[in-house]
Amino acid sequence: MRKVKAIKTAMAAHMPGLKTWRAMPSPGLNMLDPYLFMNHHGPEHFPPNNNGLPFGPHPHRGFETLTFIVEGELVHKDSQGFESRIVKGGVQWMTAGAGIIHSETSSDEFLEKGGDMEILQLWINLPSKLKGTPPHYQGFQKESIPEIPISDGVHLNLISGSFKEQNGPVESPYPQFMSTIEAKAGSEFTFETSDDVLYFYLVSGSIELNGQAVNKRQTVVFENEAGELSIKVHADAYIILGQAPEIKEPVVAHGPFVMSSEAEIHQAIEDYQNGKMGTWK
Repeated sequence: MRKVKAIKTAMAAHMPGLKTWRAMPSPGLNMLDPYLFMNHHGPEHFPPNNNGLPFGPHPHRGFETLTFIVEGELVHKDSQGFESRIVKGGVQWMTAGAGIIHSETSSDEFLEKGGDMEILQLWINLPSKLKGTPPHYQGFQKESIPEIPISDGVHLNLISGSFKEQNGPVESPYPQFMSTIEAKAGSEFTFETSDDVLYFYLVSGSIELNGQAVNKRQTVVFENEAGELSIKVHADAYIILGQAPEIKEPVVAHGPFVMSSEAEIHQAIEDYQNGKMGTWK
């Protein structure tokens, strides 16, 4: 079995009008190279005539964002002209690369009628040689994500990479495996991992993982060695499970920019101010 090093609980980081827990960085867990940051918003109910999500236009450079829509919806717009509304079960994967401005908000219908909302966003670093990748956006509804049975009451939603001779729809300049797993209470399953860095976050439910108890909003940190995950599900579980090679390069972060040096951060700020990441219409 793959050795568990630590289990870390997300910290409260609430925003005005939006319940938020930060899984990473948090006390004792700065990052899991190449995974940099994870915010868990909700679950929350928005009443009719609400203000929606607060993420207006802002820039990014040097990494990728992956957003999971567990409940509700998310409307994406960016300076490259991409625009989409993704609903429950879908994902948004944005390669910020050389630089992009985007917003993540709610539709007019949601603002008027309200509804349930739960979304998570994971930041994934890019190696220095790929930080200048042209920016690109991919949005996929649940129907476009392969749903692959693992065992009775358990299925894996394949977002990127390969599993059981199927491929996920997302293409990244830094190839990797990413999925979500939905498992019913009372089910059991195993999952074989490579020696890449593993990202394991329990969104909801409770499980026993390689003999250790894991509850909702917890990240499991593993040794970087190949091995098996043995999981017993005690309450309906929703899991984020990813694997990616460790980058092993300096990480210099400043707000929405993640680069490899302070000089590159200063350049990113200057380029944004000079409109080199596009303009917002």
